[in-house]
Amino acid sequence: MRTLLLHLSILLTSVSYGQNLNSFTPTQIQKLDAIATQDVPKAAPGIATGIISNGKIVYQKVAGFANLTDSTLITKDTRFNIASNGKQFTALAVLVLVDEKKISLNDDIRKFLPTIYPKISAKITIENLLNHTSGIRDVYDLWSLQGFTWWEKSFSNKDVLQLIEKQEALSFLPNSKYLYSNTNYILLAAIIEKLTGKSFVAYTNTIFKKLNMPNTSFEDNYTKIKGPIAKAYFNFGTWTTYDWIWNVCGDGNIFSTLSDQMQWELILQGTGKCNIKRQILEKSQQLTENSPIKNYGYGIEFGKYKNLDYTFHEGATGAWKATFIRFPNKKVSMVTLTNTGKATPDMQTRKMADLVFNLTSNSAYLVTKPSKIGNYINDVDIIGIYQTEDNFTFQFEKRDGIMYLKRIGRNDVALEREADNIYHQTFDPDFKQEFEINKKGELTVTAYYTSHSPYTLTKAVGNWNGYQYHLLNGKYFNVETNVTISINFSGDKSYDITNGSKESTKGLLITPTKMLVDSYVLNFDNSGKTPTNFLLSSDRMQGVKFVKLD
Repeated sequence: MRTLLLHLSILLTSVSYGQNLNSFTPTQIQKLDAIATQDVPKAAPGIATGIISNGKIVYQKVAGFANLTDSTLITKDTRFNIASNGKQFTALAVLVLVDEKKISLNDDIRKFLPTIYPKISAKITIENLLNHTSGIRDVYDLWSLQGFTWWEKSFSNKDVLQLIEKQEALSFLPNSKYLYSNTNYILLAAIIEKLTGKSFVAYTNTIFKKLNMPNTSFEDNYTKIKGPIAKAYFNFGTWTTYDWIWNVCGDGNIFSTLSDQMQWELILQGTGKCNIKRQILEKSQQLTENSPIKNYGYGIEFGKYKNLDYTFHEGATGAWKATFIRFPNKKVSMVTLTNTGKATPDMQTRKMADLVFNLTSNSAYLVTKPSKIGNYINDVDIIGIYQTEDNFTFQFEKRDGIMYLKRIGRNDVALEREADNIYHQTFDPDFKQEFEINKKGELTVTAYYTSHSPYTLTKAVGNWNGYQYHLLNGKYFNVETNVTISINFSGDKSYDITNGSKESTKGLLITPTKMLVDSYVLNFDNSGKTPTNFLLSSDRMQGVKFVKLD
């Protein structure tokens, strides 16, 4: 058996940093296996992962159960929901139609979907949908605002279109910003149907046939998904699965196997056989041509990993998660599919890259602490709320002589002063906070840690003299979602917030015109007077207008 393993290790391939991947040692294989199975305990759901180099499959590993009830094991032909990793195939279908001159990236989407955004004069192009510069709000955020738990429903693409038809405004002017929105790719699916006269699933299945990916398909009818399926499992003390009843696709809801995903990577590296033009495939791996956005292209993201150029995407829907990362300059790709809520394939796959390319820890590539000690900042000035441009917040307060950092959705963190303008977390000194006055005279805090780049927040300042907090009280209505939000002052800049029949939550006023409510930001037009409306924003939608009813 040992001789056989050694023989296999010679056949498998890998490499050192800066060279082509040539051969894995038995020790490297053992380490890759350990990374792949780190979150796959005995009698648990698991993982399927692989590495492709220079047009060859050089490593594969499957582990865990596809189904705990009948003890079916995961194989390279088990089907996983790869979620948003399917966006690259929706984009590929668009490029095929562009090559056939049935559509142009510069076409306005209302040419094909005339019932949406009739009041928006700005052009919204196919390219805007592809690289998330359309300004169209994410339908999942809209559903959440309506009080729906999306995965408990059986919504379809038709339901998405009906909701988008009610939208009167965009988050921003098309092509002016990037904001990831799943709606973009659902609309692309609808456009593909209009152009081809086929259902999106039927048309993309012809694409997958040309790609020799027989076990990959978007799914628009949960009752007809073919197996063998890796059922998704969460673990809250015990492994728990759930019924999958989702029918929306284009943005995700695509089932595939490790074998098919490896075939796709082989195609991109030039050795996998397929019947799609090489120039279309090459274009699919580039940025779109006419956009100022440089981090997203045809369903793939662009960036750097530890100074290496790479493309990537993550997919997550419930306990199903998937990752692919590609290092084009090194002709190396890595794919990971999971059906366990315990696994983190994005991190695991990058750990595999660390091993393959002999990369050191994150701290070698990141600024993890202040470069010098600055001027003294006293505690009285530090206390308050700080925010980024996208409304991520820190709140500092002092209790019983101890400074605390408060963040929404996380436990309070006790801090200790390290230097004149630097604090750190009491039980994790690597998490540091540097306070400085910027060129605008604003107090800022920069957060440092070993696992991420530094980020800076600015202290929120407002004139509270004579502020009448009760003026914000009342009911506010949004016609685009048919949602009513009630606001009632409860004291100390805090408000009770109710969204229809949902349980009350808390809102915190951080400036006279800005309130944080869970994951939402409410911007009021009050200017010291009774407001007539507010604009609500979240991660993937901006400027949803609520008008005061009383």
